[in-house]
Amino acid sequence: MTDEALPANEAPSANEALSNLLHEDRRFPPPADLAASANVTAATYAEAEADLEAFWGEQAKRITWDTKPTEVLDWSNPPFAKWFADGTLNAAYNCLDRHVEAGNGDRVAYYFEGEPGDTRVITYAELTTDVKKAANALLELGVEAGDRVAIYLPMIPEAVVAILACARIGAPHTVVFGGFSADALASRIEDCGVEVVITADGGYRRGKPSGLKPAVDEALTKCPSVHHVLVIKRTGQDTPMTEGRDLWWDEFVGQQSAEHTAEAFPAEHPLYIMYTSGSTGKPKGILHTTGGYLVGVTYTQWATFDLKPETDIFWTAADIGWVTGHSYLVYGPLANGTTSVMYEGTPDTPHKGRWWEIIEKYRVSILYCAPTAIRTFMKWGADIPEQFDMSSLRVLGSVGEPINPEAYVWYRTNIGGDRVPVVDTWWQTETGMHMISPMPGVTSGKPGAAMTPVPGVSVDVVNDEAESVPNGSGGYLVITKPWPAMLRTLWGDDQRYVDTYWSRFPGLYFAGDGAKRDEDGDIWLLGRVDDVMNVSGHRMSTTEIESALVSHPKVAESAVVGASDATTGQAIVAFVILRADAGDGGPDVVAELRAHVAKEIGPIAKPRQIMVVEELPKTRSGKIMRRLLRDIAENRELGDVTTLTDSTVMNLIKENLSASAASSAE
Repeated sequence: MTDEALPANEAPSANEALSNLLHEDRRFPPPADLAASANVTAATYAEAEADLEAFWGEQAKRITWDTKPTEVLDWSNPPFAKWFADGTLNAAYNCLDRHVEAGNGDRVAYYFEGEPGDTRVITYAELTTDVKKAANALLELGVEAGDRVAIYLPMIPEAVVAILACARIGAPHTVVFGGFSADALASRIEDCGVEVVITADGGYRRGKPSGLKPAVDEALTKCPSVHHVLVIKRTGQDTPMTEGRDLWWDEFVGQQSAEHTAEAFPAEHPLYIMYTSGSTGKPKGILHTTGGYLVGVTYTQWATFDLKPETDIFWTAADIGWVTGHSYLVYGPLANGTTSVMYEGTPDTPHKGRWWEIIEKYRVSILYCAPTAIRTFMKWGADIPEQFDMSSLRVLGSVGEPINPEAYVWYRTNIGGDRVPVVDTWWQTETGMHMISPMPGVTSGKPGAAMTPVPGVSVDVVNDEAESVPNGSGGYLVITKPWPAMLRTLWGDDQRYVDTYWSRFPGLYFAGDGAKRDEDGDIWLLGRVDDVMNVSGHRMSTTEIESALVSHPKVAESAVVGASDATTGQAIVAFVILRADAGDGGPDVVAELRAHVAKEIGPIAKPRQIMVVEELPKTRSGKIMRRLLRDIAENRELGDVTTLTDSTVMNLIKENLSASAASSAE
C-alpha cells in the first residue's frame, strides 16, 4: 500500500521494462481444510468477471440499508464516481446496533491491551452504549451533520468510540496520527475547517507517558475555528485546560444519555477525510464516503482473510491514524461482527516477544501487519517466537509495502508454523480497501508477489502508451474500472484529484507504482516509480535490490536509494540491518553483500556503497523514509523528520556515512 500517486510530469518513462529478473519458483498451496470451507472460491472470480456491477450489488447486501439502493454505480461523470447513490444508511448502526439487535451484544468487539499492561474487554453492547453517549456529547457541543471533527488520540478504545460517534451523527472525522507534530495537526485542522478536536492528555510509548494535549494547544494557536476540545484521561499527566473550550471526556461524555437513534444518510455522504503527504508540501485530504466504502471494506475483510466472525480473533497491528486502522481495525471488522485485538504499544515493550504473547493469550487466528515489523522480528531471531504457542493462527496478512520473498518465507515458517497461508495485500489510502491479494483458500502463495486482483477489482500493468504489457514485462500499475471504496476526490480540490490520479493515463487511475507481470501473469509491485533508478542507462527497481539483500542469510532488513553519480548518472546506495548472529558488519561482510547482489541480479546492480546500520528511519506506521536516506546519500540537508519514530536514527547514520563509504568502495 502506498500513500500517494505522482503527478504526470513526475513519472519517469517506462519504455523499457522496470525489471526482467523477478522470479520465484516456491509455491505454497492453500491448506486443505481452509480450501474446503473457503469464503472465496474460483467461482467468485468468475462471478465478478461476468458482471462487475451485479457482483458489487450482491456484496452491498452484507450491510443494512435504511433505503436500499436501486442503482449500483453512476460513472456518468468520470473520474467522479457515485456508488449506491440512492441508498441511505448509517455506518455506526451497521458496525454496532444491528449486531446487538441480532442478539450478539455479548460478543466481544475488542480485547484491548494497553502498553502498561492494563486490559479491557469491550462487548458490542458496551461499545454501542459508549458511542451513543459520545454522539450525544458531540450534538450538545453543536456538531451537526457535515461538520468536521479532528481526532488526535493514542491507540485506545476511545479512538474507536470517537470515530463511530462522528459517523453516527454524519460528521466526517479526520483522524490525525498521534505521532504527528503540532504543525501537521494544525494544517489538517485548517484545511477541512474542524470545529471540535478529540484528544487525550497523552499516550504511552516504550514504557513512558508522552503528551498529546500540549501539541493540540500549540496547533490551536493557528486554528481559530476550533471552539471545543474533548480530552480523555489516559496517562494522568498534568494537563492545562482552557476555560470554556476544553472539557474532560469522562465527565462530559459520561453524563450523557445512552439513548440515541442513528440517522440514515445518503450513501455518498462524506464519512471521513484522511490526509497523506503531497508532492507540493500541502497535505492531500482523501475523501471517503459512506456506502461504497463500507461495502468495500466489509467484503474485502471477509474475503481476503477468509473471515469467520463467530470464531476468529482478528488482529490488525496498525494504528487507527492510518487507513489500515480505519478499514481493518474499525469499519470492516465491526461491520462484519468481528472480535478484534487492539494493542497500544510497540513490539518490544516490555520485551521482544510481546506480540507473540498477545497472540497466545487471546488465541489470535488472523494477524495483519507490515513487512517492516516482520523484518524487525527476523533481526531479533526465530528463537523469540519459538517460546510462544501460536497454533491458533490460520491466516497471516501483510500490508504497507511489497514484502520481500525471504521475509514472506520467514513469516510463514516462524510465525505460521509452515502451515498458514500469507496474504500480501496491495492497496492505498486512496483505494480504501484491498485491491490486489491472493485469496487464502484459492491461491498458491508465491513469496514476494502481490499475485492477482481481488474479485471485483480490475487492474493492469501498462506501458507509456497505456497498453497492457505482456507477461515477463514491467510498467505502471493502473486501475481500469471504478471500485466501491475509491476516494471520491481531494477535500476542496477536485482539480488536484484529477491531475494527481487520472491525468497520466486518461480514463485510468494511476497508482504511482511500478509493477511487473511475471511469466505466470502474476503481479509484482516494484515500489514508487520515483524509486526506479537509472544506472548507466539501466533501469533498476529499489525493491528488487532490497529483496536481493534480504535474501542473504546475514541481512534482516535493507533500504536502497539512488544517489547522483558523475560517472553512472545514478549509483546504488544500500543501508542494511544485519541479523543478530551476523557478526560485526565490517568490510568483509560489506564485500560479501555486494558480491551477493551481483550474483543475484547482475554486476550492474552491485551497490556503490553498503552501510551497516542499527536502525532505519521509519514512521510510526512502519514505513521506511527513503527520501531521508537519499538526502544522506547525496549529502543534502535532511528534510522533515517530525513523523519518524526516532529522529536520532538519522544522526547516527549520517555520522557513520564516511566510514561506510571507505569500507564499501572498491
